Amino acid sequence: MPDTPAAPPARPTPTAPAPLSAEDGKLVVLARGARGRVGAVEGAAVRDSDGRTYAAASIALPSLTLTALQLAVASAVAAGASRLEAAVVVTEASTLDGAGHAAVRDLAADAPIHVAAPDGTVLGTVTE
Repeated sequence: MPDTPAAPPARPTPTAPAPLSAEDGKLVVLARGARGRVGAVEGAAVRDSDGRTYAAASIALPSLTLTALQLAVASAVAAGASRLEAAVVVTEASTLDGAGHAAVRDLAADAPIHVAAPDGTVLGTVTE
């Protein structure tokens, strides 16, 4: 019997934006830069528990599709991170993609995920 496709991950809706720390503000700048450099749909940045940051843009190839947040988390893990403190996604969408949300939650159940517009305005924060 063929496997049935998995349901797409839920798309968490950000709540009112949480105040950004200076360090989280830097993540917004990094995510905007990653998005802008390649003209991607999304940019993202994460900070690990050692204070190191990782930025990425979404990619869509015929053989590989990753959200910006998935790629930023993957970069952190590849560099040895085992915990995240915070994440930012810069996007035109009003919700956070479920796959990126799940990737962050694999490393941190409580890290805030800030969702920002392309101009850097924080639209909301996902804390669940």
